[in-house]
Amino acid sequence: MSVEIYDLRGLNCPLPVLRTTKRLAGMASGAILVVETTDPLASLDIPAFCRDKGHQLVSVEATDSGHRFTIVKG
Repeated sequence: MSVEIYDLRGLNCPLPVLRTTKRLAGMASGAILVVETTDPLASLDIPAFCRDKGHQLVSVEATDSGHRFTIVKG
């Protein structure tokens, strides 16, 4: 399975979650999406979104400018 990288750096809440929702909707179950953000609230919003929607949050990494989330679509 390929990994898609989705660059959402520079966007503020709620756009990272809204765009992640839309991107995952077009992906097959089990697909992997890596989301990169600079919004500090994404560290709360993305994990909560994954729990609520049944996606697996594989990892959360701090980067120089924000966070990188690895999500497996549920």
